[in-house]
Amino acid sequence: MPRSNRPKGRHGRDARDDEEAQDLSRLMTGWRRTEVRRGVLWNVQPVSAAQAQKSYLCPGCGQEITAGVAHLVAWRADGVMGDAADVAARRHWHGHCWKIS
Repeated sequence: MPRSNRPKGRHGRDARDDEEAQDLSRLMTGWRRTEVRRGVLWNVQPVSAAQAQKSYLCPGCGQEITAGVAHLVAWRADGVMGDAADVAARRHWHGHCWKIS
C-alpha cells in the first residue's frame, strides 16, 4: 500500500488540550526556579518585556501588568492537583510584589 503524506486527524483531541500542552511545555523551559513562600513550594519564571504580549492583573497589588512590562509567572510546584492544574492556576506578578508577598 502506498504511503500517505496527509496529516492525520486529531482523533478526539481538541484545541484546548493542545494549548494546555504548549503552555506546560513553554513554562517548564527557560529560567524557571523554585521558591518557598509561606511554606508552599512555587515555580517562578521571569517573563522578559519582549515576551510580555498581554496584560494581566497582579494578585499582589491589584494593578495591571501591561503588555511589554517584564514580570514573573508563579504557580505551585507541589503537584497536589497535578501539574496541568497547577499550571492552569498560574498567576502573573510584578517582580516587586512577588518579593514582598
